Amino acid sequence: MVQSVELLLDSVVDATVRAEWRRLSKARLPSQDRITAESNRPHVTLGVASHIPPDVDDALARELPCGPLPIRLGGVVVFGGRRLTLARLVVPTTELLTLQRIVYELMMDCEGVPPHIMPGEWTPHVTLSRRIQASDLGTAVVVTRAGNRDVVGTSDGVRRWDSDAKREWRITRCP
Repeated sequence: MVQSVELLLDSVVDATVRAEWRRLSKARLPSQDRITAESNRPHVTLGVASHIPPDVDDALARELPCGPLPIRLGGVVVFGGRRLTLARLVVPTTELLTLQRIVYELMMDCEGVPPHIMPGEWTPHVTLSRRIQASDLGTAVVVTRAGNRDVVGTSDGVRRWDSDAKREWRITRCP
C-alpha cells in the first residue's frame, strides 16, 4: 500500500478546499469529500513510498523544519494516467521546494518511491477529485470555482500517513 509524508494546511486554505470538495459532491461528481475517514484532509504530498521504516521516521522528525510555510493555491491541473485527477496547483516557493527536497533525500532509499516524487519532477498540488471522467472536467472546474482566485495561507505542520495501518501522526506542528 502507500505510506506518505504530507504537508497540512491552515484553517483558511483547508476550509476553501473542503468547500470545493462539497461543490463537486453536490454536482454528483467524484470528490475527495466522499472519503469520510477522519484522517481525510486537504494536504500536499511531499513524499511517497510503499514502506517507510522507523529509522526514516526518526530522521524525518529530527530533520524537518517546523515553522509554517507560505501556501498559495493557484489554478487547476489535471493529472492523466488510467484515471484522471483534478487538483489545485500549489505555487512553488523556495521554502516549499527545499522542504520537499529534504523529505525526498530522507526517503529516497525507501521501498517503492515513485519517480514523480523526485525534486524537479514533483508537482505540488492539493487533490480535489480522483477518477473523474474527461467529459466531466469542464463542469468540475466550473462547479468548484477553483480557478477563480488564488487562495493564500500557510502550512500547519507535516504528518505521516500509513495506509496499511490506517493511521496518521504529526511529524511537525506549526506554532
